Amino acid sequence: MKRLLIVLLVSGMVSSAKAQLFYAQGGVNLANITKNGDGDTEDNNMLTSFNVGFMGRFGLSKTIDLESGLLLTGRGSKAETYFNGGSDYVKAKFNPLYVELPVNLVVNIPLESSVKLFFNAGPYAAIGVGGKSKLQTKIGPVESSSSSNIEFSNDDPFTSEQDDAAYDKLKRFDFGLNAGVGLDLKSIIIKANYGLGLTKINSTESNNSADDKNKYRTLSLSVGIPLSR
Repeated sequence: MKRLLIVLLVSGMVSSAKAQLFYAQGGVNLANITKNGDGDTEDNNMLTSFNVGFMGRFGLSKTIDLESGLLLTGRGSKAETYFNGGSDYVKAKFNPLYVELPVNLVVNIPLESSVKLFFNAGPYAAIGVGGKSKLQTKIGPVESSSSSNIEFSNDDPFTSEQDDAAYDKLKRFDFGLNAGVGLDLKSIIIKANYGLGLTKINSTESNNSADDKNKYRTLSLSVGIPLSR
């Protein structure tokens, strides 16, 4: 697992170093997790998290670029359950962190002068590196709260076997698809991206295609600052 993380880091940095456009990115993630067989969330709320990292673009033609880089990105969800007329509750927040390597094709459409509208789409691979799970409860006069580190299984990303799997652990690796749109204003890049997770996140799950339960769905709103062109 450590060797694969090193490969992701090195490949992301090397590719970005040779890019025609190299930029720093930061922004907000609106994250959730699917719960039913149709891929919709049920009784979950969006969790606000973040994304930050470096991206690079390589010109394949006048209008098409290949984009890659490395991002530290937050996923997860939160849920709130109220009962006894709303006076008692259980609040849970689940916020894992991943290092993500996206690979996108970018189509640029010139608008005026140096302004470009662009669309991006492509796969991503991500590796879990940390995060927190928090729980708050209130039952009558008794209130409690707890926090714990999120744990990942020591799985092999190239097989369906999950070493050290358990119901309270996530799969170390996540794979999915990205699709987005944005504006390149020369001095700043504004973008919106939707991450469609294809991997069931619980480490005891082995069949990702059985239904769409327990997969990440993440909307990202980001700003990029060009460091070189």
